[in-house]
Amino acid sequence: MMEELVREFFESVKEWRKNSPKQIKAFLDFLQTVREPDALDVKTKELIAVALAVAARCEWCIALHVKEALEAGASLEEIREAAWVAVLMGGGPCLAYMQLVEKALKEYTGKEEK
Repeated sequence: MMEELVREFFESVKEWRKNSPKQIKAFLDFLQTVREPDALDVKTKELIAVALAVAARCEWCIALHVKEALEAGASLEEIREAAWVAVLMGGGPCLAYMQLVEKALKEYTGKEEK
């Protein structure tokens, strides 16, 4: 399910490259600039992105940033903790999106946590 959301997002990016090339290029250039390590490393930035994805209640963002946080070396515990910060700030609606974080962790790692 989560990998399907990531794939769906990147298919949309391909369409935007055709339909809105200047806008998507500007956004992707900005994304690349922000994502590069500087005062914060990539793992920390991805953990922030996980929290913001939960706070924004964006399924595609959760799927993508949980995957990228894992790829950047974040542990399951770090990803969960980042997501819990979003729940703290966003309350019940964000709590519902914790389900997607857990689904992504299970799908990407194949691990069931106790």
